[in-house]
Amino acid sequence: MEENMKFATVEDTVEYHLFLIPDEPRDPEEHREILQKYIEKIMTQFAPMLVPYIWQNQPFNLKYKPGKGGVPAHIFGMTKFGDNIEDEWFIVYIVKQITKEFPELVARIEDNDGEFLLIEAADFLPKWLDPDNSANRVFFHHGELCIIPAPKKPGAVSWLPTTLQTISQALNIISTHPEKILASESIRAAVNRRIRGYPEKIKASLHQAHCFLPAGIVAVLKQRPRLVAAGVQAFYLRDPIDLRACRIFKTFLPETRIMTSVTFTKCLYAQLVQQRFVPDLRTGYRLPPPSHPQYRAHELGMKLAHGFEILCSKCSPHFSDAKKSLVTTSPLWAGFLESLKKNDYFKGLMKGSAQYQERLEMAKNYFQLSINRPESSHAMSPGEEILTLLQTIPFDIEELKKEEANLPPEDDDQWLDLSPDQLDQLLQEAAGKKEPEPVSKGQEENYDLTQVSESMKAFISKVSTHKGAELPREHSEAPVTFDADSFLNYFDKILGSRSHDSDSDELDEEDSECLDSDDDLDLETQEPGGEASVKGTLADLKSYMAQMDQELAHTSIGKSFTTQKQMEPLSQTASNNSEEEDSGAGGSVMTPVDIDLNLVSNILESYSSQAGLAGPASNLLQSMGVQLPDSADHRPIRKPTKD
Repeated sequence: MEENMKFATVEDTVEYHLFLIPDEPRDPEEHREILQKYIEKIMTQFAPMLVPYIWQNQPFNLKYKPGKGGVPAHIFGMTKFGDNIEDEWFIVYIVKQITKEFPELVARIEDNDGEFLLIEAADFLPKWLDPDNSANRVFFHHGELCIIPAPKKPGAVSWLPTTLQTISQALNIISTHPEKILASESIRAAVNRRIRGYPEKIKASLHQAHCFLPAGIVAVLKQRPRLVAAGVQAFYLRDPIDLRACRIFKTFLPETRIMTSVTFTKCLYAQLVQQRFVPDLRTGYRLPPPSHPQYRAHELGMKLAHGFEILCSKCSPHFSDAKKSLVTTSPLWAGFLESLKKNDYFKGLMKGSAQYQERLEMAKNYFQLSINRPESSHAMSPGEEILTLLQTIPFDIEELKKEEANLPPEDDDQWLDLSPDQLDQLLQEAAGKKEPEPVSKGQEENYDLTQVSESMKAFISKVSTHKGAELPREHSEAPVTFDADSFLNYFDKILGSRSHDSDSDELDEEDSECLDSDDDLDLETQEPGGEASVKGTLADLKSYMAQMDQELAHTSIGKSFTTQKQMEPLSQTASNNSEEEDSGAGGSVMTPVDIDLNLVSNILESYSSQAGLAGPASNLLQSMGVQLPDSADHRPIRKPTKD
């Protein structure tokens, strides 16, 4: 009867803080009043965007938070966004715009993962910045992302402390050196790319669908469109105890159902559609056969009705009247309403008209949730809000049925069934990468495989530590070079004088980044006799390596590699073969292995064995910007063999 029941969810939360840049000492009460006025200004100015927005769990909200420890008094907000990550990034956009509209405010934002803005721009962060030293460094100021730098050495920069212990320290730096803390263009671009398209993007995140719903729910959603989120969440997170309340519906009877149009977010719609659910026969909710043209509308309505019934079952119909306080009695309401009119919130609608009243009710609801927000113990639950609306708003079922003939068309939901190519494209866009152009037939025939080997060399040449390896950001970023002298010189230092100074296997960060640093030791500065010792060690290593090569050359492992001799013209190969026979099995002449050819052959063999699916070869190459043409027969590519 029941599949895919979800019993718990992670409470994904985003917190945002707005600080007033210090300019002069203020009395705490005066500071509080100033911040309260900023809250009113912000919520009023951004009301046209925030009022119609459908939040997954909790709305954007602001309140005064008194100072504590090293954190001064400021404006604070917290939103549980649940499964809809777009709510979090919309808040990032709002916070960024607030600092643009109010330059005297500085904002910081974080979630369960910490500095998630840095996570978004991880590919472009400076090497010194990591989770251990990022505290109190990342802010929005003047609408731009700022990162307070760290000095390379303590005291190197007079205005930069080695560690930022408090927010107050960071605010002082921002106020005195705003031009020196701007994040790099690539970091800002990574964050801006994620919030690109707002506020227009809000409309694109919505989905309209027809639902066969009880008239009471239709009337409630007309007054409070945002309650659709609470209904979906109640159904999505239902448990067996919740379903007991739905065996016999008491509030939303199935006999009152009518066809209506409901606006969801795409996240809410997907949550409702993707769960399979068969209602209890005692509920009275019957579904037509799946072939019925309105089967989806009946199914959506049935699921949403269960969610609303669950919400109402969790509260008593005689809940405290103290929670039913009118919004209009608040001393802040008159000023808020006047500000909305100045910002053309009502779009010139006639006062008293149906559309005017609808927007007015939405504004009241927004005011109650975001500005005049009561303490949690006095706030109404969604179920209490629904029951209050049912008691206060009159609705005529016959009038609602007349609207069925004029419903707006449904939105296409093909976005739920993405093809693998479409999914790859979305992932590429989310990562900020341009989709690679398809390889044409002519390009397939003339594909340059040296690109594969060169990209692999670039990958090998990058820094690798216990934290992982760095991928080349562009496969053509720079020519691949290998300085053998520098390598041997550095190898000398490891085996030479440093070997007895420390028993640690780790290298300094400067050493790992720059092999020929001026701070490194040179052979010339080693102790007398040390240079001869190092050269002797290197000679021994080379001797061992040569001996190993000789032993492996005549084994199956050695013969599995393609050598440069195998790729020479046949005539030259024949003469070389006679020379090889003359040298005998124990000869010392070694034929060099063709490293590039072996590398490409093995990668192509691995790529072909994936049969068009994801795998290590394609993942590694794509991360380096290399796109191979598809294999026509998906048969493993065999390495050239010697006849």
